[in-house]
Amino acid sequence: MTKRDDATAEEVCTTQRAAEILGISVSSVQQLVEAGVMEAWKTKGGHRRIPLQAVLRYKAAPPTAPPAAAPRGGVATVLVVEDNPMQRALYQRQFAAWGLPLSLIFCENGYQALMEIARRQPHILLADIVMDGIDGYEVVKTILADPQLARMHIAMLSGLPPEDLARRGGVPPGVVFFAKPVNYDELRGYMRACCAQLVRSTDATN
Repeated sequence: MTKRDDATAEEVCTTQRAAEILGISVSSVQQLVEAGVMEAWKTKGGHRRIPLQAVLRYKAAPPTAPPAAAPRGGVATVLVVEDNPMQRALYQRQFAAWGLPLSLIFCENGYQALMEIARRQPHILLADIVMDGIDGYEVVKTILADPQLARMHIAMLSGLPPEDLARRGGVPPGVVFFAKPVNYDELRGYMRACCAQLVRSTDATN
């Protein structure tokens, strides 16, 4: 975010006002700002200010539904397991902006994820850890225990502190971990590397 003090009050919103316009929580607005989805800056006092037009553009252009069709050659299927609808929307917007050969599938819980994996094996799994019912750990452990799923790229994402992760057994070998709030530059690099490996694997089998 950049500092700017020359805008008039009519042109900008506080996070509270943006939340009221969008019908979401203040923390959700802050997530959108931190992810770069909406332009914002900070005043000298450290308060966020968001252009009113940026808020209205976001409201007028809600995220589209993720594609459900099976991907074709050269496109990596990404299964995102996330129970927070705002976080799913952030993933959708970020991935669309990267222009990578990816097809997103979203599941709201671990049970849905396991059903989806049984139907069609994705190339990449992004799993939130803390969810009701079957959580991300159980999904990942199920995948790691199945030799037929050994080639899947797996990343776990969570805001859990290190000591809580350690109590749950830590991050399994071969699994990548991203702390929340997600650093989208790091996630983009990871996804780009996964896509490159997919291309190499496809070329090797042709």
